[in-house]
Amino acid sequence: MPQPFILASGSEIRHKLLDQAGVQHQIAQPRVDEDMIKAALLSEDATPRDIADALAEMKATKISEKNPGALVLGCDQVLDHRGTLLSKPQTAQDAIDQLQALRGDRHSLLSAAVLCEDGKPIWRHVGQVRLRMREISDGYLQDYVDRNWNSIRHAVGCYKLEEEGVRLFSNIQGDYFHVLGMPLLELLNYLTLRGDLPT
Repeated sequence: MPQPFILASGSEIRHKLLDQAGVQHQIAQPRVDEDMIKAALLSEDATPRDIADALAEMKATKISEKNPGALVLGCDQVLDHRGTLLSKPQTAQDAIDQLQALRGDRHSLLSAAVLCEDGKPIWRHVGQVRLRMREISDGYLQDYVDRNWNSIRHAVGCYKLEEEGVRLFSNIQGDYFHVLGMPLLELLNYLTLRGDLPT
């Protein structure tokens, strides 16, 4: 990379995705009140896509303003279930309630990424994945949350496809990296076109 690249996120999976793709980067976690921003945007009837994009941009901009000359990547992911935005669970019971609402039905994950340079966005992308969850018994959901709470408490939708959460689904339409929270292929294509990554 001809200039410093910073991931404005504390997400371990996003860090791992960039690392495995050979993108050298630093990590800086922005302090952003996501709940307040979501509430403000929802009061203005913003779409889930716009909310994911706005949060990603806010994270990237905040870190970019403190790191002139660096490329800063902000990411965010939201879950849209029939027009309702679901957030990360606050408690294990909250996780069970969300999974009960999603089972046997479709929902969408929207993964936004925004690249900033000198405090200004220079690239953005929002990827969408449609998922259908199986009909799952209350007993299995309880056991699933008990076994996986420490991991899924940080996941929108209360599941991780790279772990046992994959068993919850009957159909997934879209890019696997979008499910993990980053439009990785689109990002790599942009960085390659810019000349930041060798071809």
